[in-house]
Amino acid sequence: MTRSAHRTRRSRRIAGAGAVAALALSACSASGPDSSPGSATDGPTGTVTVFAAASLQESFTTLGERFEKEHPGTEIAFNFGGSDALAAGIDNGAPADVFAAASPKTMELVTDRGHTAGSPSTFVRNRLQIATVPGNPHGIDSLEDLEARGLKVVLCDRTVPCGAAARTALEAGGVALTPASYEQDVKSALTKVELKEADAAVVYRTDVKAAGDKVEGVEFPESAEAVNDYPIAQLDNAPNPSAARAFVALVKSPEGQKVLGEAGFLKP
Repeated sequence: MTRSAHRTRRSRRIAGAGAVAALALSACSASGPDSSPGSATDGPTGTVTVFAAASLQESFTTLGERFEKEHPGTEIAFNFGGSDALAAGIDNGAPADVFAAASPKTMELVTDRGHTAGSPSTFVRNRLQIATVPGNPHGIDSLEDLEARGLKVVLCDRTVPCGAAARTALEAGGVALTPASYEQDVKSALTKVELKEADAAVVYRTDVKAAGDKVEGVEFPESAEAVNDYPIAQLDNAPNPSAARAFVALVKSPEGQKVLGEAGFLKP
């Protein structure tokens, strides 16, 4: 199960990419007389619904708070999760304004069906780390160490970008690993280690950093073979296109790039 995103003072998370009905209600509430998208105002207004990869949770939440502060009368509604599930929700008609994926391949699931307004652009990159329980009691120093008998290792599901990247890295290192479980997104995999339900997980370095002292990160050279580009795009049927454009602009701005860089993301 994906753990709940932090709720900001004025931002909210919409749970479940497949919950089209709930999202539709949210979209309707955003289009009242005081927040009609695209109306002649001094700036964006109303709700902006952003579907974003789970690994973007902390940095996008920060940017959402800044967006709301810079644009009074706006509210960012985030749906964080596995990129493949988010793409499926968009393809199934879930109303959203912006999609930020953890890989070009998952973005293609949306662009191939003509759901984006223009071409997506890469705004950051990310690399993998091994997350261990604090103190690294099993002495894990490499991918090969994950093959140790009795070690409980979890990976992201193969269909999501962090799982695909982990598989690429493991293959590059010649490591044959049978995980204790496959998790639906990177946050779920990391949570297993935080709760000591697993000894280690292969996740993004940004998530290790966000977890603070709850886990310990181990670098490994094969991560260079599995760097993920993160694309972002305004969606073609965005209920609030003007605000969607403004949020994408913030993400790609020097201010947005600073926040993302501080979270551990790499420049595109």
